[in-house]
Amino acid sequence: MSIVAPTWPQAATVEDFRRNLDAVHARIAAACERAGRDPATVRLLPVSKTVDEARLRLAVQAGCDTLGENKVQEAKGKAEAMADLGIRWSLVGHLQTNKARDVARFASEFQALDSLRVAQALDQRLAQEGRTLDVFVQVNTSGEASKYGLDPIEVADFVQQLPAFPQLRVRGLMTLALFSADPEQVRPCFVRLRDLRERLRPTLPVGVSLDELSMGMSGDFEIAIEEGASVVRVGQAIFGARSTPDSHYWPTPAG
Repeated sequence: MSIVAPTWPQAATVEDFRRNLDAVHARIAAACERAGRDPATVRLLPVSKTVDEARLRLAVQAGCDTLGENKVQEAKGKAEAMADLGIRWSLVGHLQTNKARDVARFASEFQALDSLRVAQALDQRLAQEGRTLDVFVQVNTSGEASKYGLDPIEVADFVQQLPAFPQLRVRGLMTLALFSADPEQVRPCFVRLRDLRERLRPTLPVGVSLDELSMGMSGDFEIAIEEGASVVRVGQAIFGARSTPDSHYWPTPAG
């Protein structure tokens, strides 16, 4: 098992998107077969950061009905521009409390919860909007200072406090693996998240579910599936290579 090299061409037509989606689904199916899993247990989340509206409309025609974004302002603009399509929007990047109002208005899912302040801000705004929000707790399984997410040892106490925010529907855990071409560097990050979930399950408070594991991106999602991922966040393998570096979307927590 090797990590796929990032040589993804730009998708520019509906046919391109269909071909790329078919290829990703084939990779999901092959990984599931190796792991003895049903492909229906893995949800593909197309991550559309930096992709313009015109190309997103083609992707929707090709079958994308849920899209993931890292930056709230980018996601909000796209959600407003494409309100006619009924897209389900998932925020997968760090959130500041002053953006909670926007997220509460248009997002269906937030996969990067790692702060009680953010949980409180979201809960209050969601209550005002009369909405609920599916959330994942982000865990830093790589130990890198450049990544957001809770230290694994903090997660147990964190999830015990989440029932105080009834508008948040806690669905699972999310992580970003090491950015490495070496599977043996990447795989332990996914194993840590799965093992953490299993340790937490017996003591979860009422109303908190950790059934979902969101882990794996374009280059490493097969490894994530082999280790139990139920959601894979795939961008470049669907839309094509990005010119913007990942550091633009995952800045250091101090930045």
